[in-house]
Amino acid sequence: MSLFERLKADAGPQWADYTRHAFVQQLGAGTLPLPCFKHYLVQDYLFLIQFARAYALGVYKSPSVADMRQSLEGVKAILDEELDLHVEMCRGWGMDREMIETAPEDTPTMAYTRFVLDAGMAGDLLDLQAALAPCVVGYAEIGARLASEGCDIDSNPYARWIREYASEGYQELARGFVAWLDGTANQMLTDHRYPRVLSIFEKACRLESDFWQMGLNAKA
Repeated sequence: MSLFERLKADAGPQWADYTRHAFVQQLGAGTLPLPCFKHYLVQDYLFLIQFARAYALGVYKSPSVADMRQSLEGVKAILDEELDLHVEMCRGWGMDREMIETAPEDTPTMAYTRFVLDAGMAGDLLDLQAALAPCVVGYAEIGARLASEGCDIDSNPYARWIREYASEGYQELARGFVAWLDGTANQMLTDHRYPRVLSIFEKACRLESDFWQMGLNAKA
């Protein structure tokens, strides 16, 4: 069993709350109110800026050149692909990149991103990966599941989002992250240390749920 699968199993309730959140279910059904999705997407853009910094921190924390390259790929995926997806979708609402980047961060956005950065600053690469994992791999699982359920049909206003995270490119990125996490665990993980890694993973899952809830609460 990979470290990720072990963490996912041991944090089962937190993982289910995150990946099966009402926001996700409504997004898949196409019934999510547009103001909820708009607020989420703008906040997710701001989140990804900090996530890119976390991957950049991973370069500094990496014990090998191979790890540095993996961290760099995470930075590039965000800056070259994910942020552009958000801009593309926001453009349809009359929002350009500058308007998105100058939007105020909501409290759950600040709480989650600073937690991830703090986990990396205070710990090592494994701690940082445990904080990053729910977002990176969770979105792949959510996207693949919604697509398999036929939620990416053209009539769903959120089909573009689902297709992005169900795409082979994103699925490959997630698989690469799991392999990277396992490689780090083989070098750094001990039985004594596992509870701390699990705690970081659980907290990140709870913060993901809070992030969805933030979007769901934005109905006005």
